[in-house]
Amino acid sequence: MTELLNHQQEEDIPVEMLKSKLETRFSWQGIFSSLMFFYMYLPILVLTFYSFNQSAYSAGWQGFTLKWYIKLFSDSRVLNALQNSLTVALVAVAISAIIGTLMAVGLARYQFPGKTLYRGVSYLPLIIPDIAIAVATLVFLAVIGTPLSLWTIVAAHVVFCLAYIAFVVSSRISTLDPHLEEAALDLGATPLQAFIKILLPELMPAIIAGCLISFVLSMDDFLIASFTAGTGATTLPMEIFSRIRTGVKPDINALSVMLIVGSGAIACFAELVRYRGEQKRFK
Repeated sequence: MTELLNHQQEEDIPVEMLKSKLETRFSWQGIFSSLMFFYMYLPILVLTFYSFNQSAYSAGWQGFTLKWYIKLFSDSRVLNALQNSLTVALVAVAISAIIGTLMAVGLARYQFPGKTLYRGVSYLPLIIPDIAIAVATLVFLAVIGTPLSLWTIVAAHVVFCLAYIAFVVSSRISTLDPHLEEAALDLGATPLQAFIKILLPELMPAIIAGCLISFVLSMDDFLIASFTAGTGATTLPMEIFSRIRTGVKPDINALSVMLIVGSGAIACFAELVRYRGEQKRFK
């Protein structure tokens, strides 16, 4: 009986609607999107494939091996460059997280002369080319007579990490109810207590997401670091660039794959933190 009713309902549906249903199954938009994703990620797939190549040259396949990944962990230059990159990224993100959060809260909650101008200047590193930031930082360090070192890279990275964290936190704070802080103040809390116990937990998902984005950008930066690095302060992108000038070798392929996997894991974690923060808000 149910089959007869379903068959009768299908007969009552106009032919145009049936055709539209068939067309949605073969969407040209889906096919185009699939081709674009394939085009975007094909170089990464090729890179991953040749990172397991037995041959020392990437031109021909000679068998599967993991020796290039094992070789990376015994390469002192790569490990030292990785340590420098991690030091720069962690210190720059930690400083930027504190200053960027306070800056976002100040711009959202307080009124002062020149606020619009200050907001525009604060977000300039998001749109200024890296080469301009690198040259400006180098000239500034030369004027004040500061010798280049690992810490000058940290100072340069704080500039753009600060802008990214402040932007993400500002987007979050604009959706929060300001009356929550007012209620806490009315109940006897000090402004500092209201910030720590009410506002900061609400901003924490955005702070973590902004820190993870800034961490990836700092680890990936080559241009600014190369302008502001001193002797012996070689970061991982600088080390990779110095090696590929003589040709791309499988150990560099393996290192690139590990960086891609690490960046993808950080991005997924940031999205998970953001999603859980949104779920808690609407519960």
